[in-house]
Amino acid sequence: MSSSVREWLNLSVRWFHVFAGIMWVGQTYYFTWLDGQFGKRANAARNREPPVVWMVHSGGFYTVERQKSLGVSAERVSWFRWEALMTWLGGMVLLVLVYYLGSGLIDPDVMDIPKAAGIAVGLGALVAGWLIYDRAALSPLGESQAAFALFAFAMTAAISWGLMHVFSRRAAYIHMGAIFGTIMTANVWLRILPAQRKMLAAAVAGAEFDPALGAQAKLRSKHNTFLAVPVVFLMLSNHYPVATYGNRYGWQVLVVLVVVGWMAAKLIREA
Repeated sequence: MSSSVREWLNLSVRWFHVFAGIMWVGQTYYFTWLDGQFGKRANAARNREPPVVWMVHSGGFYTVERQKSLGVSAERVSWFRWEALMTWLGGMVLLVLVYYLGSGLIDPDVMDIPKAAGIAVGLGALVAGWLIYDRAALSPLGESQAAFALFAFAMTAAISWGLMHVFSRRAAYIHMGAIFGTIMTANVWLRILPAQRKMLAAAVAGAEFDPALGAQAKLRSKHNTFLAVPVVFLMLSNHYPVATYGNRYGWQVLVVLVVVGWMAAKLIREA
């Protein structure tokens, strides 16, 4: 593959990845904001009447009201799922093009291993990151926000430290972001969507659905909002090597970027 074709392919996939990510993160934060607004209005009205959110956009006024039951056929319910998958697929293609088919994965000064071994470590890290996170979220640890946050911080620090001692520093940053992105996508397809399907099926049948389904889906969506900001930080880091991965304190900078991202997400959620 010529350098010109590779560059155009890289540019096209990167555009696709970024644009899909904008749509995904945008709708995630929009629904998070809506949920927060409903909570505020319900508390203010003391549950005497259903809370309604009024908005103005593009020359029109809009109202959104949360429903406790399904008032339309299942075919009329809109789903939000393809943005997540398209974003993740675009990111994986970029990971393969830039690092697995390119020369940026291995740094002999860090660890001189065959590229095939590095690729296996990278893909294994994506799978292991999801499994560790998912087991923790399903365990009693996931019921405590503070305990889960401490666990997430410890695991992020440990995994990123390990990656920094296997890959080039730039590849370590990108793989940490890829782990977060994989967790977010798996949350949507393996935890949120199945719960929503069960809720929808119960609503169509006129049956009561398990409240735990909605709670678990909402929790995973909340986690995604906290992961989104660090992911963007880490993906942009490859443009600023002096401040990030090229810094002598590159690992510490990575951990700080993640924590700052979590703090920023919290502020956005509560706005």
